[in-house]
Amino acid sequence: MATIYKEFVVEADAAHVWNALRDFGAVHTRLAPGFLTACHIDAEGARVLTFANGLVAREALVGLDDAHRRLAYTVAGGKAAHHHASAQVFDEGEGRSRFVWITDVLPDAMAAYIEPMMAQGGAAMKAALEGHAAPASMAV
Repeated sequence: MATIYKEFVVEADAAHVWNALRDFGAVHTRLAPGFLTACHIDAEGARVLTFANGLVAREALVGLDDAHRRLAYTVAGGKAAHHHASAQVFDEGEGRSRFVWITDVLPDAMAAYIEPMMAQGGAAMKAALEGHAAPASMAV
């Protein structure tokens, strides 16, 4: 199983970053605008995301842990046989936090497609959380 690990520092309080991350249905406006163009919650409670490149993915919430500022989800359907991810926010002092995003995927070859998307998603998240405009090119 391939594991993709992304970590970045956000110049914002951990409580602010967590508040945006935990808002499962507003990921396209609060967490990764520009990278994601739409999100809606389906009848089963999963979020259906539309990416800037036109890709549509369905993500089911696996866990939401306020005490540890951690959210986990799985992607249902699509080309991957298995796709599970988690994101966690750590306090790095006043006005600063660390965002850790980990994805496990099968088959391993899917990592070559998912990793650049996560890199762009991370850049969009950092920009949004710090109150900056999203990077110019979000289409992957």
